[in-house]
Amino acid sequence: MSRMLLSQEGHIIPILPPQDYDTGVSSDIFSMKDCSHVTIIVTFGTTNSDAGNITVNESDDLSGSNTDAIGFKYAAETTDSGDSLGALTTVAYADADSGIDVSANDNTTYVIELDAEDLSEGYNNVFISISDPGGSGYASAIAILTGLRYAGDQNRTQIA
Repeated sequence: MSRMLLSQEGHIIPILPPQDYDTGVSSDIFSMKDCSHVTIIVTFGTTNSDAGNITVNESDDLSGSNTDAIGFKYAAETTDSGDSLGALTTVAYADADSGIDVSANDNTTYVIELDAEDLSEGYNNVFISISDPGGSGYASAIAILTGLRYAGDQNRTQIA
């Protein structure tokens, strides 16, 4: 039987605590410098008819001074309180500025997959943005870094 202990073989980062994203919000910026992959899990509680869009962005530093929207892959569960993700979908670089059109259903989940090799040269940092939905809505997100160069019982920080 194969198993993965995320607490030791991965690095879990709460990048967006549960909050109202009424005017749009960006997550904390985190580094992918010493890992090969990140899975970002974004969950939505209540939404409205225009639930906003999720974009994935790269940055050349942790302050976000130089950023650019990038392409990525994602799977979504867009039925209310469902647990079956749909097929993996690609958001091309040409469409990166619009990203994922979030479902107006409540209690949905989006799982974003991104390889470090897909980042631009010198851009090792990543964050997500959720656009203004035009009304109240609640969201949260965590990033799970895998393929760590330095795995172990205690991981070093990736956000400072």
